[in-house]
Amino acid sequence: MNSFLRRPARLLAAAALLTALALVLWHGNCALTVTNCTVSSSHLPAGLDGLRIAQVSDLHGAVFGAENGDLLAALRAAQPDLIAVTGDLIDSYRTGTDDEDWRDTAETVVRMTEIAPVYYVTGNHEARLSAVYPSLEEALRAGGVTVLRNGAATFSRSGAELCIWGVDDPSFAPTQYEAETMDGALAALGAEAGTGDYLLLLSHRPELLEVYAAHGVDLVLTGHAHGGQIRVPGLGGLAAPNQGLLPAYTSGLYRSGGTVMAVSRGLGNSIFPLRVNNPPEVVLLTLARDADQSGG
Repeated sequence: MNSFLRRPARLLAAAALLTALALVLWHGNCALTVTNCTVSSSHLPAGLDGLRIAQVSDLHGAVFGAENGDLLAALRAAQPDLIAVTGDLIDSYRTGTDDEDWRDTAETVVRMTEIAPVYYVTGNHEARLSAVYPSLEEALRAGGVTVLRNGAATFSRSGAELCIWGVDDPSFAPTQYEAETMDGALAALGAEAGTGDYLLLLSHRPELLEVYAAHGVDLVLTGHAHGGQIRVPGLGGLAAPNQGLLPAYTSGLYRSGGTVMAVSRGLGNSIFPLRVNNPPEVVLLTLARDADQSGG
């Protein structure tokens, strides 16, 4: 009799465990979150104090709500002054040369321009899809998105100038020396575009932090690491492309000298289809003057 009674209890416990696991996996892959970060600077001009930047990264063609309505609603609610899209809009493992699903993704980004000015840089997956990417870029430009391919733009507010540099992912260059490729691109931008009152860099790769810092960037927005895919409390992400196991840069803010780097966990998945303890995110960064600058 005891054995007969224990069997339903075991089945119930197993069902509860499976339900809890399913909820964890759902949250890690579908529960869109908005992560708020404040980036302080001792030389941020007064006109840029409080500037809000929403970062969208590594969408990989993912959809949140009908026609990405949930993603657009989250961005609208964040009330950003500008939106930065840091690469891998599409996924090279799922998008073929004749596949036009990328058009829906392009339309999502174009609709973001109704919320705030949008600035976009490429990721490694765009480089892999050389037959598709030119059409994607054309659609973005036609829709009012500022595409920065080793180029610069200026965002002005209250008499202050935010200089925005955007660099191609190193995968577009015919060399394996990614740090050298990035160093050359940043050197050229510094010579041609200047730095404005505050310098924001959009780049897909977080592992190149020391290269960014060497060029005096104030703030760099990156993605690529997917949060380390599986996040362990107290340990962080387990693996990331170009960083390997126990990667150094997977989520949040990092500093090197006077440079702050924000790494987005991103929104979609690629070759590894699941996230664990790693929900997709939009990052909302607020620029702030240090307290000792408030009277300057």
